[in-house]
Amino acid sequence: MSLMLEEARNAPERIRGQLQRNQALLADLGERLRLAEPAAAVTVARGSSDHAASYFAYQCMKRRGIPVASLPPSLTTLAQAPWRLTGQLALAVSQSGQSPDLVATQQALAAAGARTLALVNTPQSPLGTASDTEIPLYAGEEKSVAATKSYLASLSAMAQLIGHWQEDRGLLSALDQLPERLTRALAMDWSPAIEALAGADKLMVIGRGAGLAVAQEAALKFKETCAIQAESFSGAEVRHGPMALIGPDYPVLVFAPPGPEQAGLLELAEWLEGVGARVLLAADEGVARRQLTLVDAGHEALQPLSVIQSFYVMVAGLAASRGSDPDRPRHLNKVTCTL
Repeated sequence: MSLMLEEARNAPERIRGQLQRNQALLADLGERLRLAEPAAAVTVARGSSDHAASYFAYQCMKRRGIPVASLPPSLTTLAQAPWRLTGQLALAVSQSGQSPDLVATQQALAAAGARTLALVNTPQSPLGTASDTEIPLYAGEEKSVAATKSYLASLSAMAQLIGHWQEDRGLLSALDQLPERLTRALAMDWSPAIEALAGADKLMVIGRGAGLAVAQEAALKFKETCAIQAESFSGAEVRHGPMALIGPDYPVLVFAPPGPEQAGLLELAEWLEGVGARVLLAADEGVARRQLTLVDAGHEALQPLSVIQSFYVMVAGLAASRGSDPDRPRHLNKVTCTL
């Protein structure tokens, strides 16, 4: 078993512990955010952590009506942008908390008046030290270069923060059941995807809403573990230009979990099949024509976690079938230091 697969399988128990250990911290933080609601928010992250930040941004905008933007760190490290963020929230996300560009940006945003939070898996990291509040991920050491459990732990921590901020008892209750549902997601048979993609050199991954964040993450994992040129698109955007890429048997992975986005994604999947694409549709048991089965995560906001949990198991198997080592992708290191 690869380290990547082992760590992905370890995610549900890590999240169980995280939710318990962060309960008081995030309840207090949620109350403080309600009492002094930020006018807007920004996120600072790279790679898988940036995909997690996309999930936070969507949930924050949907539930709090607060605009959220992802800031390129180069605006601080190279352009020295004159930030003015009084009354705004800045969330930095990092597995290691060591990247100099993230630390420098968080320091600059704090100096510009922002309230700063850091989601970090490494205790007492430079990024955590640079922030007003550090939210530990408690994912445990992650040895595989391809992040899995730290990404899932980022999403669960964000969902718990949103739940307390929103005082959403339904979401918080669903979080209590999340580890068990993610354990079920680990057992889903996605072997049809391994068979279909064994010889692929390119594909599209499609999601929508909060699910776009896991489509982005899946596309990255295809690249780094399988050397497949995968690109992610929103189901609402793919018809605007990317459709020109679709030819006979072009592989397309569509994530269509339960929720308001599902109907449009199912319609899109049917259209793609009609023009000759080789569609791999991931949906819940209520969708008879699915190729890949998704476990219902119990709440609309948590569906992306169930999706990516099943995906990680599949992509680790796909890498093995292609003779790749997902733990040591070529040219990549666990910690990337950028300025």
